[in-house]
Amino acid sequence: MNIRGGKYSWQELLQFPLGKRISKPRLTGMSMVIDKGLGLGETRDLLNLSANYIDFLKLGFGTSALYDNDILEEKIHLVRSHGVDIYPGGTFLEVAILQDKLRQYLAMARDFGFTAIEVSDGTIDLDLNLRAEAITTAVEMGFKVLTEVGKKDPNDEVEIKEIVQLVNHDLSYGATHVIVEGRESGKAVGLYDKDGNLIVSDLEELVYGIGDASRLIWEAPLKEQQQELIIRFGPNVNIGNVNPHEVLALEALRVGLRADTLKAVLLHHTK
Repeated sequence: MNIRGGKYSWQELLQFPLGKRISKPRLTGMSMVIDKGLGLGETRDLLNLSANYIDFLKLGFGTSALYDNDILEEKIHLVRSHGVDIYPGGTFLEVAILQDKLRQYLAMARDFGFTAIEVSDGTIDLDLNLRAEAITTAVEMGFKVLTEVGKKDPNDEVEIKEIVQLVNHDLSYGATHVIVEGRESGKAVGLYDKDGNLIVSDLEELVYGIGDASRLIWEAPLKEQQQELIIRFGPNVNIGNVNPHEVLALEALRVGLRADTLKAVLLHHTK
């Protein structure tokens, strides 16, 4: 049989060891990519190759302010044309809140064409009333709202029970998902120790307190973190802060096409 002549794909020929992935648009199994300054050509290449596997593209930190306006608009249009949501980093919104410019910030983000907004307090202190106002205002303006819990400075550690309360608070006010802080390093922050290992007891306490882990997006920039989350929650766990150059590598990890997760499948079948 002439397989290529018959236009077969690999996915028709072989089954993924960890099973099928949920297709886009989806609410679980999402991948959020952090973009720290990709040019238009790099963005186009990324999307042509990997758009089917990307749900959100975050323009990290406050980098949105550093683009030429025309380039920013073109980049946002390009990302949206591939069926990917795009939003500015949460630190940028924190600056707007510090300067009492929340509504103006949201209006400008909408004018540029951003489809989502991140509400966070990773650096600033944000009281619950203002946090709720930011979420509800963004929802009313037509944005998908992602919030983030956890502090960026390990010296500002937050108790898990407080994080659970904050997650439930944000979801009740209209957030679609809540991001669990992991930064771009994945070390000594959130649920990770100084070596980047998941603090399992904290993770289990968080999941137990929330009940529905599918509403969480785990920032997991390191392969070992991604692997542990996939093995623990399955291939359709939500993972964030993915390096643009590792989108396909993460997808291979999700479906068992890398030795790390394929081994877990083999171990399961031998039990």
